[in-house]
Order: sequence, then C-alpha cells, then structure tokens
Amino acid sequence: QVQLEESGGGLVQAGGSLRLSCAAPGSIFSLMGWYRQAPGEQRELVAAITSGGNTAYKDSVKGRFTISRDNAKNTGYLQMNSLKPEDTGVYYCNARIAATGSDYWGKGTPVTVSS
Repeated sequence: QVQLEESGGGLVQAGGSLRLSCAAPGSIFSLMGWYRQAPGEQRELVAAITSGGNTAYKDSVKGRFTISRDNAKNTGYLQMNSLKPEDTGVYYCNARIAATGSDYWGKGTPVTVSS
C-alpha cells in the first residue's frame, strides 16, 4: 500500500500563491495528477504530468498553475500563482505507481482563497 503525503495548502488572499507537494516515499510514480473538489462540486482534474515531463492543465488554470516533479525525491508539485476565490477547494494528488500501474490518492489538502 502506497501512502501519498500531501502538504502546502492553506488560506491565502486573492492574487497570492501556494505550492502544493505530493510525496510518494519509496515509490516511483509514472503519472501524477492534481485534482480539486470545490464545495458541492465533483472532483475535477486541474493538472497532470507524465513520467517524461509532459504536462496538461485545466483551461481555467493555464498560465497560473505549474505542475512539476522531482524524480530523485519521488515528489510532485503544484505551484499556484495569481490565485482566485474560485480556486478554493480540497486538492488531491493522484499518483500511478510505475511498478504496479496502480493509482493512489492522497488525503487532500484544503486551499481557501479569500477575496
């Protein structure tokens, strides 16, 4: 069982920045995605990165969010700039472990953007 360790959420004013981290200790992940679940809404994909470093973003975060990875640390990141109140939600990372092809979810880290 792989446990993903998320960190970096919090309360920030509109226009501010946060950096989320998702670590997979002892496990190499191939694909990682960051998802967001706003209150009363379904979970949605915000950004994803492949093992080769290819990235994809939800249209509403393009130019503001950057997903990256540090393979030496088995850690993925989501840098969020120019945050807006509509970015508020619980952010979850999902990682596909290279050795098994299984997907795992983090427990989520809350992000609140005040106007």
